[in-house]
Amino acid sequence: MRHFTVGPPLQLGGRKFKGLRGWAGKPLHPPLTDVPVTAYLFAAVFDVLSVILRSGHQALATELFHAATWTVIGGVAVSVLTALTGWADWYYSSEPGTQARRTINTHATIMIVVTLVMVVDLIFRLIKGDSLSTPVWLMVLTVIGAALVTLGATYGGSMVYDYGFNVETSGDHPVWHKQERDVPPGQKEPTA
Repeated sequence: MRHFTVGPPLQLGGRKFKGLRGWAGKPLHPPLTDVPVTAYLFAAVFDVLSVILRSGHQALATELFHAATWTVIGGVAVSVLTALTGWADWYYSSEPGTQARRTINTHATIMIVVTLVMVVDLIFRLIKGDSLSTPVWLMVLTVIGAALVTLGATYGGSMVYDYGFNVETSGDHPVWHKQERDVPPGQKEPTA
């Protein structure tokens, strides 16, 4: 009995390409969201630790400020592509007037606010330059961004797990194949 499948989940052949939306069964937006969500959460942790440790461990507090700054840079950079792929999902996959569209609108609004908060956060970091530690007011801004990104991600997750929005297989329809042999995307499960 085989215990692992490696090829089919990584295969793009046999999947329909849908532009900014990705491929059938392999959308671009969900995996991209992991980067800014994680970046903003880690930046908040780094900033909180920088503030806490600044009096007793100055060198570490400085490095934590630097780590938070680089983490925010990465999160903001990926947020742009994440927003574009999210817009494509909204525009091409949701119908006006539906609960899914209203939930997407809430998710998108929160995430746009998060992105703006983190861009402002980044601007202040770059203006601040080489700080000895994270200023408390900047830590508060980063924590607000982390809290908002968590809220926004909750709405995004609800789209998939509550509504099954934009969830599609690669072309065949079973949720999983009940046989020993792997079935690549776009192929049917053999009947024999």
